[in-house]
Amino acid sequence: MVVANHNCLTLYRLRKHIIFLNKKWLVVKVLKEKLKELGDVKDKMYSKATCALVAHRVYRKYLITLEGGGLALDKAKITAEEKLDGKYLIRTSDDTLSPEDVVLGYKQLLDIERGFRTLKTDLELRPVYHWKSDRIKAHVLLCWMALLLLRVAESETSITWFNLNRVLEPLKLVTLQSKDGKISQTTVITEEQKRIFSALKLTLPAKILDFAPHASEQQ
Repeated sequence: MVVANHNCLTLYRLRKHIIFLNKKWLVVKVLKEKLKELGDVKDKMYSKATCALVAHRVYRKYLITLEGGGLALDKAKITAEEKLDGKYLIRTSDDTLSPEDVVLGYKQLLDIERGFRTLKTDLELRPVYHWKSDRIKAHVLLCWMALLLLRVAESETSITWFNLNRVLEPLKLVTLQSKDGKISQTTVITEEQKRIFSALKLTLPAKILDFAPHASEQQ
């Protein structure tokens, strides 16, 4: 039996089986770094950063709010959940692979399965509403290109497509009409949306995209 760094990957290799434990330690490590960063920002941003951590669906489980409004790790919660950490068993027929390579290969399989799910749901690969073969091929090609763009966006931002969609979905183009004319403008762009645009090297949309005054004013 070979044991690899018990405090990190916690990987065990026994013949053709790999057993690895839950990686909650990584979540706690990242959370410690974020709590440390809170001490270096000003009060105005401190409030926003604190709210972001408290609202996070993963981090908030391991936090407690102090009397002064600050945050700290809930050590009792972390200790209690460590008793419930599960184990995964991976089996391989290739004895030459290292435990790390076996786990990586397994995770790549999960990525492939996730890609098929995305094609069938979000990108609507099926049902196919075409009869001619060239149109069917075009439909599949467009879905594949869309999936490629999703993976590029995830790679460049280090954010899953689910969270990218959640953050960017509120960004809308709104058309308003009044006695002075019709104007098309974007909703207020949040700081999180700006960071995503910056990571993808995309130009932020202009606030005002179109303005059409009434005919009487044009004269």
